[in-house]
Amino acid sequence: MSEEIVYANLKIQDSDKKEETQKSDKCGAKVSSAASHSQPKIVWILILLCLLLFIGMGILGGIFYTTLATETIKSNQLQSVKEELQENVSLQLVHNLNNSKKIKTLSAMLQNIATQLCRELYNKEPEHKCKPCPKGSEWYKDSCYSQLSRYATWQESVMVCSARNASLLKLTNKDVLEFIKYKKLRYVWLALSPRKNPIQYPLSEKIFLSEEFERSTDDIDKMYCGYIGRVNIYYTYCSNQNNIICEETASKVQVESVLSGLPEGGMYL
Repeated sequence: MSEEIVYANLKIQDSDKKEETQKSDKCGAKVSSAASHSQPKIVWILILLCLLLFIGMGILGGIFYTTLATETIKSNQLQSVKEELQENVSLQLVHNLNNSKKIKTLSAMLQNIATQLCRELYNKEPEHKCKPCPKGSEWYKDSCYSQLSRYATWQESVMVCSARNASLLKLTNKDVLEFIKYKKLRYVWLALSPRKNPIQYPLSEKIFLSEEFERSTDDIDKMYCGYIGRVNIYYTYCSNQNNIICEETASKVQVESVLSGLPEGGMYL
């Protein structure tokens, strides 16, 4: 009897284990079935995302290419405009330079013509308003010569001419020699530096040796100063008295003064 009971219990336990095993098999089957159903959805979602990403990249690439092409065209246009402007500026500069040269040439020609006309007017009227020299002076070549009606020592003569913004005659070029010979000047002080010993030498084109006055610590009254005497240059005591002629550079002839000074009928005949 007891053996039958033990057998019955074992049978019941076996049946319970079978039921549990069957249940667990059923649950695993359900889980695996659910998992197998969810995997295709994830794959399709991933594929869709990849497609969207690819499409987005394509759109962005197209936008980038279009923008790059547009900016390249604009850059090329700006470069063309820049080059054109630079060329125009260069041409304008060349044109202005040529015009400037022409203006300078015309101005020089006009100045020469005005100077020639003024000389003609000056020859007929020594105090014509176009004369580029102080009143009472003589216009010769490019210099103005003012002869003062007085005698003075060499040092006094230097001071008198300095007060007039001029100097004593300077033997620095042929024009001065021509003026001296033309006027037959005599006993006129020269702008030569005082010397300690008297000398004399001929007045010729070889003597362009005039020097600016250099102040000396020695007593000027005991030194010798140069003056013109006929065709020679002599040195005498600086304290002696001679004629004074002051020399200064002539100003430019003013074109307006020449034009306003012409008679209504034109140039003097």
